[in-house]
Amino acid sequence: MGLRWTDVQDIAIELDEAHPDVDPQYVRFTDLHQWVCGIDEFEDDPESSSEGILEAIQMAWIDERD
Repeated sequence: MGLRWTDVQDIAIELDEAHPDVDPQYVRFTDLHQWVCGIDEFEDDPESSSEGILEAIQMAWIDERD
C-alpha cells in the first residue's frame, strides 16, 4: 500500500531525499502539496489534504532535516 496523508514521517523522509537543497521552513503549502502528490508512492486523494496536515508534514520535514 502506498503513502497516505497520514504517513507524515514517511512523506517527510521522501521530501527530504527529493529536495535536499530546499529549506523546508520556507516552503509554501501550495508547493508542498504539489510535491507530496508527486511522490511515486503517494496514493491518497489530493483533495483530502488540509492546512493542518501540510503543516504537520512541514514540521516533520524540518525535524528530519535537523
